[in-house]
Amino acid sequence: MIEHCKSMGLSGIDAFTVSIEADLGRGMPSFDVVGLPDIAVKESRGRVKSSMINCGFDFPLGRIIVNLAPADIRKEGPLYDLPILIALLKATSQLSADTSDAVFIGELSLGGDVRPINGVLPMTLEAKEKGYKNIYIPYDNRAEAAVVRGINVYPVKNVPELYDHLTGSKRIAKADPDCLTKTKKRLNPPDFSQVKGQFFAKRAMEIAAAGSHNVLLIGPPGSGKSMIAQRLPGILPDMTFDEMIETTKIYSIAGLLPSEVSLIDERPFRSPHHSASPMGITGGGRTPRPGEISLAHNGVLFLDEMPEFSRLTMEALRQPLEDGVVTISRVNGTLTYPCSVSMICAMNPCPCGYLGDPTRKCTCSPAEVRRYLNKVSGPMLDRIDIHIEVPAVKYEELSSNIPSESSAEIRKRVNAARKIQTERFKNTGINCNARIPSGMLHDVCVLDEKADKILKQAFEKLGLSSRAYTKLLKISRTIADLDNSEIIGVKHISEAIQYRSLDRKYWQR
Repeated sequence: MIEHCKSMGLSGIDAFTVSIEADLGRGMPSFDVVGLPDIAVKESRGRVKSSMINCGFDFPLGRIIVNLAPADIRKEGPLYDLPILIALLKATSQLSADTSDAVFIGELSLGGDVRPINGVLPMTLEAKEKGYKNIYIPYDNRAEAAVVRGINVYPVKNVPELYDHLTGSKRIAKADPDCLTKTKKRLNPPDFSQVKGQFFAKRAMEIAAAGSHNVLLIGPPGSGKSMIAQRLPGILPDMTFDEMIETTKIYSIAGLLPSEVSLIDERPFRSPHHSASPMGITGGGRTPRPGEISLAHNGVLFLDEMPEFSRLTMEALRQPLEDGVVTISRVNGTLTYPCSVSMICAMNPCPCGYLGDPTRKCTCSPAEVRRYLNKVSGPMLDRIDIHIEVPAVKYEELSSNIPSESSAEIRKRVNAARKIQTERFKNTGINCNARIPSGMLHDVCVLDEKADKILKQAFEKLGLSSRAYTKLLKISRTIADLDNSEIIGVKHISEAIQYRSLDRKYWQR
């Protein structure tokens, strides 16, 4: 007798429907799971058998075959324990409920408790899209699944509770979609009012936040590069609901969604150590997982001491920064994770850090400086929109009692600029100026006559690449948005050019 049950699987950030087929036949007792399962899925045989017996059900004797269809897509993880158990209960006539409109996901303990799993949010979204009315999930995953409206979400604690619900003897309460919990606000977060001086660097970070641009901060030790970067989250624009869903899906798949949190509503800020491997930054592994750049999706990836990262790690970032997605290819298939980020990098101008400093003498030889700077390749440098020098802060600025502008005030301007971009790119799939495709560039970045002449002179004089040219247009577009100007004028393009000329000061030595 063959019985069916529906479940879900994950491929990258997206889910797909899995049909569980259980067949009972005569023969020597055996329990086989087919359909390209990984080790965790194969081990479900022991968990399902113990759960059935310990919950008071009869485990069938004879030949048991469970098929996970489609058979050409690899199934990973313990989430199929619960649907396999339901299919076996139906195949042995111990359960007669109609489950054709339901999806089951969950790991089982040996005693029949339903344990939490990763990726519940994307699977719930897929179940809704496919038209299923009910989804049964682990109780501890109820917060993230409650985000999805239009489908009945039933959080299950254990197998007997689910059995009573399906037979109608005692119903499980639905997860309440109105009781959404978001990320907790940090107490006393770092504020830009605490940064003395560095007006140009703070302006550059405001532009980066408004248009989601990449930034390179270069200066001596102790000048405040890391301090400035760590205060960037306080001025990032508010997330849209779609961005919250995208980011939460990634954290759900990675198993990093905080307990009892439905939505991540704060833009992520990821700061990996410079010893991170290329796989740790971009994602991958035997069981592929999102890397740091995907965990920073819709937020910031901060690379402190940029030249200390391995050359392979830095070069692995080039294509994801350009495309906004990471593609991981394996023999069993290809996975894609989104990675639309603003990358902030910080570095010293030389190994000792004091090249060009007016008060401290640089002790590095020209050859040492060249080797150090060459750790950052030209193509990688070209992908960074804004280059800004962060000099040592003067005593007068440090001791000044004049209050600096707060993050809250800067964030008001950033939100206003991002609102302009949201309206401009409505229904295009673009959410910020840094992602303007080449086909829309000249329609969106309209320069007046004088601004166009200045841009031409800068392009020829500085020997800029075509990529640097497009970066200049996008930066100037963001500056004009902060100025609430539809046309890019002289002051907008002039300021943008300042942020693209710093690399010549060091890299042409």
